[in-house]
Amino acid sequence: MTDEPDALWVDDEAGHLIRPYTVVEGRTRPSTHFDLLTLVLATGARPQTYLGPEHEQALDLCDGPISVAEVAAHMRLPAVVTKVLLADLVQHEALTTRAPRVIESAALTDRETLEAVLRGLRKRL
Repeated sequence: MTDEPDALWVDDEAGHLIRPYTVVEGRTRPSTHFDLLTLVLATGARPQTYLGPEHEQALDLCDGPISVAEVAAHMRLPAVVTKVLLADLVQHEALTTRAPRVIESAALTDRETLEAVLRGLRKRL
């Protein structure tokens, strides 16, 4: 164990001692729609009531635009749990969301670009 604030809830061998869904009181449906690529960003406002350490951690991660998937990875929580945490913060106006930009499919399948990548890969072999 370490002297970190959450050391009581994390065991070096077992990991988190509290199940992820306990963090969100068993809720599995966020009140705001997110997909894994939705970008979240802190508004600068803090919730009027204390929501818990996981909410604080999530909010701290959102000081710049970050995807829901990245927040989940940093927090080592399932995506649905992370979405519920983030939805709580959106309801308290501490976060704002933005849908990911859609890239036109033509740009993704540009033959010239793919051939250049293939040539580069072959050179490395």
